[in-house]
Amino acid sequence: MAGKNDDLRTPQKRCATILGYPISIFFIVVNEFCERFSYYGMRAVLVLYFKYFLGWDDNFATTIYHTFVALCYLTPILGAIIADSWLGKFKTIVYLSIVYAVGQIILSVSAVNDITDKDIDGTPDNMALHIALSMVGLLLIALGTGGIKPCVAAFGGDQFQEHQEKQRSTFFSIFYLSINAGSLLSTLITPILRGQKCGIYSEQQCYPLAFGVPAVLMVVALVVFIIGSRMYNKTAPQGNILVKVCKCIGFALKNRFRHRSSQYSKRAHWMDWAEEKYDKLLIAQVKMVLKVLFLYIPLPMFWALFDQQGSRWTIQATTMNGDFGFFVLQPDQMQIVNPILILVLVPIMDSVVYPLISKCNLNFTPLRRMTVGMFLAALAFVAAALVQIEIDKTLPTFPSGTVSQAKFINMLNKQLDIKAGPKEFTLQPFTASDDYLTSDTPLNLTLGPDAAYKLNLPMGNRSTVVITRDGPQKPCPTIFSDLKSKPDQGANAIRFLNGFASDLNVTVGEKDFGAIYTNNVSRYELVPQGDAKFHIKNNGQKCIYSQKLGFGSSFTLIIQPNFTTETNCGKSIRPVMDIEPNTVHMAWLIPQYFLITAGEVVFSVTGLEFSYSQAPSNMKSVLQAGWLLTVAVGNIIVLIVAEAAKLPDQWAEYILFASLLVLVCIIFAIMAYFYTYTDPAKIESQFDQMEPEEKKKEKSVEMERRSSDSSSDEEVNKQSRI
Repeated sequence: MAGKNDDLRTPQKRCATILGYPISIFFIVVNEFCERFSYYGMRAVLVLYFKYFLGWDDNFATTIYHTFVALCYLTPILGAIIADSWLGKFKTIVYLSIVYAVGQIILSVSAVNDITDKDIDGTPDNMALHIALSMVGLLLIALGTGGIKPCVAAFGGDQFQEHQEKQRSTFFSIFYLSINAGSLLSTLITPILRGQKCGIYSEQQCYPLAFGVPAVLMVVALVVFIIGSRMYNKTAPQGNILVKVCKCIGFALKNRFRHRSSQYSKRAHWMDWAEEKYDKLLIAQVKMVLKVLFLYIPLPMFWALFDQQGSRWTIQATTMNGDFGFFVLQPDQMQIVNPILILVLVPIMDSVVYPLISKCNLNFTPLRRMTVGMFLAALAFVAAALVQIEIDKTLPTFPSGTVSQAKFINMLNKQLDIKAGPKEFTLQPFTASDDYLTSDTPLNLTLGPDAAYKLNLPMGNRSTVVITRDGPQKPCPTIFSDLKSKPDQGANAIRFLNGFASDLNVTVGEKDFGAIYTNNVSRYELVPQGDAKFHIKNNGQKCIYSQKLGFGSSFTLIIQPNFTTETNCGKSIRPVMDIEPNTVHMAWLIPQYFLITAGEVVFSVTGLEFSYSQAPSNMKSVLQAGWLLTVAVGNIIVLIVAEAAKLPDQWAEYILFASLLVLVCIIFAIMAYFYTYTDPAKIESQFDQMEPEEKKKEKSVEMERRSSDSSSDEEVNKQSRI
């Protein structure tokens, strides 16, 4: 019986305190820190997991990412209803945290490629299983994180007595700080974990570790929360006000529809049709809520842009240079800029910007602040578009299915005059042509005065034509396939072309290029940014060749016939750049992150403050649910726009989103202009102060009106019979 009635306890006087604070809140704060670390850490690497592990393209990875985020912000409504109407906050947090932790564990397991890599080639053999596990894990995570979202902060507030208002206020500040601390640390740490190499049979990007650490933190969060169980004040479920509001609105609509005939007397507001069943105070409170919810209609567009930091902007960073000198920033670590700027901008806005605006006698109302925040977010996407245009200038153009591209390398120890189709050029010994030649037909190739060939280059692909000698005199071309896309995640694709008279073996780190035969090229190996040391072996002798690598480049390293294993073997190796490294620096992303974060501070913080001030005392949770719903709808908008627009260029999609937000911003500004601020406490007090006689008089008038409506009903029924 004790377990069954846990949530029926009223606040206990025996709760121990430290410095005036209940000990129980420390368990809640630690729980929130670990949970936020778990959520944001997993989310930081999620879109890259979709793109590089599951092999989805950018658009589909973005679609699934935003579907997941939308679910995370839809499920809080379900969690609030379960907590307030059935289980109570404590049990809801415990049960859904278990679901949450199981989801994190399943997601971690789904990232282990070795579980289906039967042929030990580093690639999962049953990708469908990994996808299924990932989707089950994400579904459970969305249910868990969303379900506990409306419960944890409110449960923390329940731990304080009425005389502890100051301590309660401080608790919510600490609670918010724990959220940002968890987000900040996880966004920094999990991308580092992802960048590690791990695996049983073959080493890969360590997504199991990147997801596994957040899973462990979620288990820790659950254990810490349960440890404090005996210290908590657990209030009984008292019914969910959201359900009551929905029922009241539903009854008003139904009653209004039933009395739609012109014979019925009109009422001042359509919600007044609920007076037959609900008291006037509740109806007045619902009117205030609906007034604010109407203003929420344009808000999802802001979140449609804001949440693309974890999808489109992260993918954008993968094509940039992350070398900051003292450290190298991973693409998914750029998201750390947001929480850092929040910690900086919030006090600046509150202590400097807003007071300055006030001194200038400008009426910078909350709704005007929100309008400015939306405009700043639109500017952020304009900045993202400008950066994307610069990135696109540096990206290689790969051939489509109807054309081919070819580069030529002269491995002869003499100058060679080449005519390839209409183009004529000269290659010095052991050099390559500057650019790829594009052709949509078989290529007529002339090598010097005597050698002519017709090359059938593979359509839709890049190739390298290596020119060696066939017999004593005649030059001969050999076609080798090149990369079909730019190397991912800032890695560099390296291969060797062996012009030496004997076979060679090359290694770099733990990567082995295998045996490279004379006049042949090795397979490509992905090598990280930095000063790569290649160990080249020949008959037991070895030399080390160093090559400085950036982000996302591709090289063919030509080993010349005069190769030697002496210490300075670099003189006999010539690098040929097939794909240039990323040259646009990640620092250029900072302006767009600054604009979007400034917009968030002005929009989100002000929006929550505005909603709280305009909400009736017992319906603040209803507006909180409405606010979270705008985030969910915003992520759904991303899915619709990204799938419907199908724009060929990413910069154009950024401009489209910016334009849509500017349009919505104008609409919101017009709506805000006509909005009249209310004082919910004042309105509620008017109902509390009504004299009994006035209530009786009001009741008498109500009975007369109902009698009149009843007479009208009879008249309508008579006419319907006729």
